[in-house]
Order: sequence, then C-alpha cells, then structure tokens
Amino acid sequence: MILESIAFWGLAVVLLASALAVVLTRNLFHSVLYLALMLTATSGLFLSLDAEFLAAVQLLLYAGGVVTIAVFAIVVTDRLVGQRITQVSRQILAGFIISGALLVAILVVFRRVPLTISRPGMTGDLTSAIGRSLLTTYVLPFELLGVLFLAGLLGALYFARPDD
Repeated sequence: MILESIAFWGLAVVLLASALAVVLTRNLFHSVLYLALMLTATSGLFLSLDAEFLAAVQLLLYAGGVVTIAVFAIVVTDRLVGQRITQVSRQILAGFIISGALLVAILVVFRRVPLTISRPGMTGDLTSAIGRSLLTTYVLPFELLGVLFLAGLLGALYFARPDD
C-alpha cells in the first residue's frame, strides 16, 4: 500500500511539473517534449490503477503518435518559415486566476463527497469490457467521433494543399 502511494505521488509530481512546463516553456519543441513526458506519466498513473489497456493506448496513440506529428509539424514549419517559432503566453495571469478558481471548485466538491478508502477489485477482463461498452452502450458517440475525425482529416487536407 505504501509503494502505491509513493508511485502515485511521484507520478503526480512529474505530471504536474511537466504540464506546467508545457505551458510556460517558450521553445515550442521543448514544450512538445514536456508534453510527451506528461502523457507518459499519465500512462504510468493508468498502470497504477490496473488499467493496462488504457496505459498502452495512452502510450501508443498520444505519447507516440500525437507527439511525433507535433514534432514533424514543428520541423517542417521551421524549414518553411526559416525562423524559430516561439510560443508566447500573453494571458498568463488570467490563466492562473481561472485555473486557481477551478482548483478551488474541484477541492470544494471533493471535500463534500466522501471518498472510498479501498478500491473495488476488477472482475473479468477490462479490455473486453471496454470493447463491449464501446460497441453497445456508446456506439453512437463512438461513430460520431469517427465522423469528427474524418472531418478534421478532410479539413487538414484542404488547408495542406498547395495554392494553385
């Protein structure tokens, strides 16, 4: 039990520190690398919750795929524009105020709701339960998400085409 707490708090510190670094780093490439660290720490949290499938999906799709696409986009944009791209946080004070208010609201909700001490054991296979749930209960949102991804892909193709 103490090892789980140490793992959780260690991953939580890495997750929060890397999330702050994503937002506060001026170099866009370094920001994407911190994003990869953040997504990997999230995958570690999934592993500590015995959700191996979600951890694998987090690593493969997000930490692997999305970060790779972002790195390629930065490299290609740097070569096309010819100068380094930096990110500027213009509304950082407003962001801190809104984030602080949201944190206070979440903490108020958590103080009112009693949390269970021990988590219930998993019965059955988590991966098959997720698949069954996606293809029965949540089939409409799952299909709408596929249509949304297709629309995003078509929009990206439209904007990526050369101007003739």
